[in-house]
Parts: sequence; C-alpha cells; structure tokens
Amino acid sequence: MLGLGTVAKKVFGTPNDRKIKSTRPLIAKINDLEPEFQKLSDEEIIAKTDEFKQRLSNGESLDDLLPEAFANCREAAQRALGLRAFDTQLMGGIFLHQGNIAEMKTGEGKTLVATFPVYLNALTGKGVHVVTVNDYLAKRDAEWMSKVYTALGLTTAVVYPRQPEDEKRAAYACDVTYATNNELAFDYLRDNMAPELDRLFQRGHHFAIVDEVDSILIDEARTPLIISGPAQDRSELYTTIDAIIPQLNEQDYEIDEKTRQVTFTEEGNDHLEELLRANDLLPEDRSLYDPESTTIVHHVNQGLRAHKLFINNQHYIVRDGEVALIDEFTGRMMHGRRLSEGLHQAIEAKEGVAIQPENVTEASVTFQNYFRLYEKLAGMTGTAVTEAEEFAEIYRLGVVEVPTNKPIARLDEHDRVYRTQREKYEAVIASIKKAHDKGQPVLVGTTSIEKSEMLAQMLTAEGLPHNVLNARHHEQEAQIVADAGKLNAITIATNMAGRGTDIQLGGNVEMKVFEALSADPDADPEAVRAQIEAEHAEEKQKVLDAGGLYVLATERHESRRIDNQLRGRSGRQGDPGRSLFFLSLEDDLMRIFGSERLEKVLAGLGMKEGEAIVHPWVNKSLEKAQAKVEGRNFDIRKQLLKFDDVMNEQRKVIFSQRREIMESDDLNEIVTDMRHEVIDDLVDHHIPAKTYADQWDVEGLYVALMEKLNLDVPVVAWADEEGVDDGDIRERLYEASDKMMAEKAEDFGTDTMRQVEKHFLLNTIDRRWKEHLLTLEHLRSVIGFRGYAQRDPLSEYKNEAFQLFQSLLDGLREDVTQELAKARPISDEQRQELMRQLMAQQAAVQEPAVEIPEPENAPSEPVAGFDENDPSTWGNPGRNAPCPCGSGKKFKHCHGRF
Repeated sequence: MLGLGTVAKKVFGTPNDRKIKSTRPLIAKINDLEPEFQKLSDEEIIAKTDEFKQRLSNGESLDDLLPEAFANCREAAQRALGLRAFDTQLMGGIFLHQGNIAEMKTGEGKTLVATFPVYLNALTGKGVHVVTVNDYLAKRDAEWMSKVYTALGLTTAVVYPRQPEDEKRAAYACDVTYATNNELAFDYLRDNMAPELDRLFQRGHHFAIVDEVDSILIDEARTPLIISGPAQDRSELYTTIDAIIPQLNEQDYEIDEKTRQVTFTEEGNDHLEELLRANDLLPEDRSLYDPESTTIVHHVNQGLRAHKLFINNQHYIVRDGEVALIDEFTGRMMHGRRLSEGLHQAIEAKEGVAIQPENVTEASVTFQNYFRLYEKLAGMTGTAVTEAEEFAEIYRLGVVEVPTNKPIARLDEHDRVYRTQREKYEAVIASIKKAHDKGQPVLVGTTSIEKSEMLAQMLTAEGLPHNVLNARHHEQEAQIVADAGKLNAITIATNMAGRGTDIQLGGNVEMKVFEALSADPDADPEAVRAQIEAEHAEEKQKVLDAGGLYVLATERHESRRIDNQLRGRSGRQGDPGRSLFFLSLEDDLMRIFGSERLEKVLAGLGMKEGEAIVHPWVNKSLEKAQAKVEGRNFDIRKQLLKFDDVMNEQRKVIFSQRREIMESDDLNEIVTDMRHEVIDDLVDHHIPAKTYADQWDVEGLYVALMEKLNLDVPVVAWADEEGVDDGDIRERLYEASDKMMAEKAEDFGTDTMRQVEKHFLLNTIDRRWKEHLLTLEHLRSVIGFRGYAQRDPLSEYKNEAFQLFQSLLDGLREDVTQELAKARPISDEQRQELMRQLMAQQAAVQEPAVEIPEPENAPSEPVAGFDENDPSTWGNPGRNAPCPCGSGKKFKHCHGRF
C-alpha cells in the first residue's frame, strides 16, 4: 500500500518537478528564437550584446532579456565551439541565473551551462566571477569559454597565484573573471590591507557561479583562509616535545575516532609532568594546571595530535623535505596550506623535516563569509541534494536537480560486505580481473594514498597494468582521467571530485588529437582528427559491448556526496555502466559508525571464508551512518560560523572604515575628533566631573598630555584660577591642541599633512586589527571552558569580543593622536627612504603565508647531448643547480622532481 506522501507526489509532483516545469515556457521561447539568431552575422551577434546593455539601462530587467540573451549565447557557443546546448543545459542556466545550485550529473556539460547566466549577468557591467576548485581548471575553462564570450563581445581573464599586480587588476576589470576560491578570498583580504586605492584588485561582489559548489562551500569551508606574518621561532621546543610523545604509554591518553580528538588521562597528566620536568620544560614547583603552563600544555597537546591523529600518506605526504597536506575530499596536495596553532610544526618535528616558524594572523576570512558578500550566488555540482539543508541555511541557496539529457543506463549494485579487509581486497582483485579479461575499463576508488598504492602493488603482482591517480601523481591528472575510459584500462583514484576532465568511453578524443599534433606539429589537423575519430568510434563500440565503465569502490566515505561523485563517473550521457562498493567490517566507517547488530547478524549466518552479504538493508544502514556523520559535521561548521560571524561583523566595520579613509582626500576632521575624544578621556580620568578642585590630579593630567599629545600647557596654573571647572580646561585643551596641529600642518605643508594623517590612520588600524585577531584567537581557544561553569560559551565570546573591539577603537584613537602629535617634517631623502621601507613592508604583508619559490633563472639552451628520456645524458647537477634541459628552473623543480 502506498503512503500518503507517495500518493501526493504522484498527483502533485515533487517541489523539484514543479521547478523543472516552470522553466519549460522559457526554454520553448529560446528555441523559437533560434532560427532568428542563426541568421545573424558574427558582427550582429556582438551588436546584440550592446543592444541588451542599452535596454537594461533603459529599465528592462535581466529576466526580461533572458530568452534573447540565452538564444544569442547558444548561437555564439555553436559557432565558437561547435557545441549546441541541450534543453537541459538551458534549464541549468536558468536555475543558476535565479541564484540556485544546479545539480547536474557528470558529463552533462556544466562548463558550457555556466556561459548562459554569466553572459546575461555580465550585461550589467559589474563583472561576474566563475569559481573553480583549482588553478588548472580556472585557466582551462577561461581559455576554452573565452571563445564564446569573445564572440559575444565580452572580455574574459583568469586570476592565478603570484600573478603580476597590473595583470591581476586588469583580470578583475574584465566582464568575466575565472579564479579559484582561494585566490578570490586572498585577494579580498589583500584589498583590505592595501595602502592606496590604486592597489586594489577587486571591484565588488556582484555575481558568482561556483563550480563543484559542494567541495568549495562545504568541504573547504571548515577552515578559514589566513594571511600571516612570521612569529618567534620555536623549533627547539617542537623537537624536544616530539621526543617526549613516544615515551607515553597507551593508558596515558584516549583517542575518540568519531570526533578525531585525543586527550590525556589523569595518569597521563602525571606521567607527562614527570617527562616535562626531566626535560627542563616544567619547573619543579609548577604543575600542568597552573596558568603559566598554558603554552607548554598547548604544544604537548598538538604534539600528541600530530602523532596519534595525523597519518603520513593519508592526511599529508612528505615531499622535497616539506610536509604537504592532502585534501581528504579531492585527494590533492594543498600547496601552501598549513595547519594552524603549531600543529603543522608538530607534524614537521615528527617527520624530521625542517620546522618552519609559526605565523601570526594578519587577516582572515572564512569561505562562508566571503561568498556571502556576493549580491547573488549560484553553484553547479553533480552532488548537492544531500547537503541541501546546509546550502539553504548558510548561503540561502536552493538546490535543483536538473534532469539528464539522456536517461541514466548505469546499474548501481548493492554493496558487498565482507568480514575482513583481506577477504574484501581478494574479492576486489578478482572482480577487476574479470572485468579486465573482457576489456571493460575499471575505475577503482580508494580513500587514501596508502590504500591506493597497496592496491596498485596487488594489481602489479597479478600482472594487471594500471594507472594511479593520487596526490603523488597530481601533475598527470588530466591524462590519467582522459585514459580511464579506454579498452582494458584500470585506473585507481583517491577521489574523483572536480577532476574537470570527462571519462569518455574509448578515451578522450580531444586529448588524443592534442597529443598527436604535439608529437607532429606539421600534420594536417583535420586529417589527424578524422583518423582519431574513426579509431575512437571502433574502440568505443568495443567498450560499450564490454558493458561501459565499471566503477568499483573499495570503501564508503563518511560523506554520501563523495561516493556519489565516484559513482557518477560512469553512465555519462546515457552510456551503459556499472557501480559496486566492496566493504568490510574492518573499514573505518563500518568499525566506528557501523551497527554492532550487523556484525552479530554476519556471525550468526555462519559465513564462510570469502563470502559477502549483499542486501538493500545494508545500504540503508550505511546511508544512515553517513547521514549521522554529515549531520555532525554540519553542526561543527555551523558552530564555527556562529563564532566567526562575531568577528565578521567587526571585520566589516574595520574594512569599511579603511575604505572610507582611502577614498577620502581630507581626514583632518576625523583626526581632530579623535584628538578631542582623547582629551575628553584624559580630563574625565584626571578631573572627574562634579568633584572639587582639591580632588583633581592636575599633575597627572599634565604628564598625560605631554605623553599622549606632546602638549606643554600650563594646566596646573589653569586649575588654580578662580571659577575654572573641568569644562573650561577641556575647551582650552581643544584650542591648544588644534593650534599646535595647525602649526604642524604649516610645517609639513597642507597636502603632505593630509598624506601623513592617512598613513598613520591606515598603519594604526592594521596594527591594532592584527593584535585584535590574535587576542580573539586566544579567547576562542579557552572560551569553551566557560561551559563547565554553566555559561554559554558563544554568549560569553560575543560579550568579550565586543569589549575587546571597544578597546581596539579606544587604542586606535590614542595611537593615532600620539603619533601625529610627535610627527616631524623630514627631508626629501629621508622621505624617499621611508617610503621605500613602507612599500617593502606592505609588499611582504600582501602575500599569504604560503611557500614562495626562490626565483628561477631565465630559460636557456639545453646542455649539449641532453636527452629528455635518457637520465644518463643529464650529467650530475645538484638539487639547486639549473636544470640541464634549459627551462631556467632549478633541477629539483624540473627534471629532478621525485
């Protein structure tokens, strides 16, 4: 019997069905316009763009222009790329324009879909940002889609790390700008540390489309982006603590795998105190519970986390003597990303590599708060529905499932659960061998580098040729993915999110054509393409006959999205395919979150060696476990965001004040008000209102005026005058300080004085804000303990953060007033030297705390006899010597890379 909900859906349709239906009239209208736009010349298509802009300025809305703009864009794409958008692609474009997330399966052409809303919204002239997960995709998509935008009369550019400033500024000034989420957020922070308006990059946050939106707005949103400066070097402390951790016993600490936390037990604290005293890190008369021990306790805790929670080849890899983090969701190395609060240094000590100094936060922002700056936001991905609640609550984004152009023909089989990992991997190898024998390409999904390389060894032992795609082979990524659909191909991948290259059955034609033309530049491109397409058609048919792409996963991820991303690689554009998950009771997810009842059931069945249980109930049980983990992770992100929102409000105030100061030509009124407020505070403190003259601290006021305002006035004599009250003294101080600053302005010259005021204001804001961020970080690290006193940590944090912000503003007034009062004119030579130093400081601040490669040499001719494929001809260059190939790079960065 059908439930009421099921019956209602059959009668009324789901909310998603109704959204899909609402776009049908618009799509019909676009299709009706197609013949009209096909008749236009290339020049007339560009002229249409100018016409749309004019109509927009005359009062028409973007929605009014949508059918014609989409028809124009479809025709431009057809001519520029030879691709005519399907109706489902137009549908996805409509949802993106409306500010939704369009969930579109792999192979449905999301890159082309984005051009429609991008074109329409770029007509406003405010600029549109297209956000990708890595620099390779940003450059590739910008280069590819710029052909469409150029045909429409729009400008396109890409933003990338360490880009020359003028080029980056020009890129943001274009109609369409491609960039990664990291670079956009870093440039936002850099803009809010810039000393002058002409040093700004971004020109506002109008509309952004985020590709792989779940990866960027959820997976990467757990940690803030930080621009840092170096702090005190504590290498010796980390090394000493690292030597202590292995001396701990198992009963000294407890590991909670569900929350990824490790804590000391009471016995552990006692043992730790003994070890610390033995290493002269804890005085005999002090315990770990004393306030003075906070720093050492913090570093010991980080050392314990580094040893017990962070595993080499899973959470990070050691490459070229450095610890590089691995993104657990994409399997890529996160170049330049470092764990904060000394944890990265603890891992470096554990691995015995050079310990980089800690950093002090100079500016930070979370991805949540950065992307909420946009007036309109949209996103694309193959998997978003499972996180729809988070998208709606955090970003106010709806999720719409866009139907596929052709029905999905992939067979998704029920999971197979084995008792042990050994039995599971034996079954995996047998299944791969069976598929390989009939020519079926296999994509094998693993959850870590370690497991992918173990599986690779097992395949090698069986004599099965294969490719491995993980953080170690990141550079060959596009090629490996492109080859994954070839006949007999076996590809092992740690993760398939945001790979950007389609797995096409029979191989990727475009990639094959590119390779052939690279090998023989003189060949006729048309002839090469025709030959490759003929060969490809034959191979594709063989792959189709073998059953299409077989996706075999060796483990379930804690997020259903990651599993769906892997599964979605098979069955693109109606192709046949198959997906199957192999699990064991020893897998992390099964062990930590799996039902104990399942283990009892398996034991009760009396399963034989190598047997698996296959049942829909097992899938349901696992999905519930995954949903629990997703819910817990959402709660963690939501809580982090609540804390960051407190800082975000303050960030907005400081950044907007900075902007106002930079845009202002005359700050005299602001600095005068600041000076008068400082005088008010000093008078209120030393000469309280409604007190007698004999209670006044006039001498203290005189000293404070000299210190804070460099003001030498007879305040003691004023206080002795008959009938003088605090108000009279206040007015006289205003007048004296104004007169002194007016004289100073004459000495400097009015224009120079205005520049000096602006410089001191911006410098002081930056310094104070940096100190404030550090204080808030420390506050965050201890505020959780307020919960033990029955007080809400978030409320406590809000109150104390507000008080700290008030202190920041008070200190800002005092510092600016004091520095201006003591400023003296300098010679032209001194001014030039000072400006040079300031510019150097500012340039150092502008770069985030990422590894900056040493400058390379200019390219030159290769060393005589150099053969790319024969290392014996390379000579024996040192690691830091120029590469013999003549690239100009160091050997370790070129042919000497591991």
